Formats: sequence, C-alpha cells, structure tokens
Amino acid sequence: MEMVTRMVADRPVVIFSRSTCCMSHTIKTLISGFGANPTVYELDEIQNGQQVEMELQKMGCKPSVPVVFIGQQLIGGPNQVMTLQVRNQLAPLLIRAGAIWI
Repeated sequence: MEMVTRMVADRPVVIFSRSTCCMSHTIKTLISGFGANPTVYELDEIQNGQQVEMELQKMGCKPSVPVVFIGQQLIGGPNQVMTLQVRNQLAPLLIRAGAIWI
C-alpha cells in the first residue's frame, strides 16, 4: 500500500486505469466533465503496473481498475463513483479536494 499511498499523495484526484478498459474511460470522462484534471495511471502502460494492481487488490479493490481516489481517500471503483454521482455527492467531494472550483 506504500506505493499507492505515494502515488496519490498531494493529488486531488487519482484514477488507476487500464488503457483498454471501457469502464475506466467512462469514469475518467465523468470526472473530467466536472472540470477536474485527474492524475491517471494506466496500469498496463507504467513500469510497475502489476505491483500497483496487486496493492489495489490488497486494499479491497475488486475489480482492480478503475479505482478512484479523491483527496487521498479511496472512493472505490465504478459502482461507488456512479453511486456518488446519482446521489449528487461527487461534485462536493471534488470541490472539497480542491479538484474543481465553482
């Protein structure tokens, strides 16, 4: 978990993704649509991607992508993100993390 913790430190929004995953694309598009500029790690394109994916799984992330952190807090995968969106709770989280301004 140390590697993931370092990767999300000091970043308002981090998305762990795979370049070929349609759900990853959907979540990136949703969050970017608010005006946020998330840090995106494509696990199939970075050198230590398999290690990061194993750490995410140990943190309880299943499936391992996409995984979203907002304000260094683990939000979860697409189901959790979409639930926040439907409940109108995603934008306030992004605002509190400093990812977007109104």
